[in-house]
Amino acid sequence: MTEEEKELLKTFEARLRHLIYLHDEQRRENARLKELLNACRADCAASQAAYRALEKRYTDLKTATTISLNGSDVKETKLRLSKLVREVDKCIALLNE
Repeated sequence: MTEEEKELLKTFEARLRHLIYLHDEQRRENARLKELLNACRADCAASQAAYRALEKRYTDLKTATTISLNGSDVKETKLRLSKLVREVDKCIALLNE
């Protein structure tokens, strides 16, 4: 093997080692980003669950306030009660099926 071929082989080996190093770095970065994505998804799911719970509490509070008739808006109370009666009727119909 000539000196020129030996030099080319050394250059090739050095570049190959560098590519392997870069590949390993990308694998580590990819794993880190996957962990971050999973953490963000978990945080998002927790936020959505908290939102749903708060939305239900708000709806319950609104219903309680509407039924209490402390406000002067009787029309809204009647509409809300009608809506609740319709929901109960739908549930009864589903149970009868």
